[in-house]
Amino acid sequence: MPGVNAESRVAPPGPESVPRRLAVPAGVLTAVAAAFAYVGAVDPNEPGHYPACPLLRYAGLYCPGCGGLRSAHAVVHGDLAAALHDNALAVAGYLLFAAVWTAWAIQAARGRRLRLDPRPAHLWSALALFAAFTVVRNLPLGAPLHP
Repeated sequence: MPGVNAESRVAPPGPESVPRRLAVPAGVLTAVAAAFAYVGAVDPNEPGHYPACPLLRYAGLYCPGCGGLRSAHAVVHGDLAAALHDNALAVAGYLLFAAVWTAWAIQAARGRRLRLDPRPAHLWSALALFAAFTVVRNLPLGAPLHP
């Protein structure tokens, strides 16, 4: 039609419902909850349920993730002291995930996108933290950090 802009013929999108906006965050939470439920039900302290860490098996060194499954198992069973002993860095990761997921769900409910824009300094700091954790837990003085 002459004089009618193509954009004006398209109906503007209606507001999405809150349940629809929360579908993806709810799906992610469901997947994480299912993984924690599985680890809570299948004890990683029992040999043969999960594969061994290749770094620990072949080099005898604890990686930053060693003890993470035992830590998750302890969290599911409400034993925070055991979880921190098994892998304190993993517990910090669980808390970070919970905080970011909460912010994501709130923003999604409001119809906004969560923008995470870490600066290079943040990424380098995280890498340094992982490296320091790995080195310290493999030193004799880091024995309390052994899973």
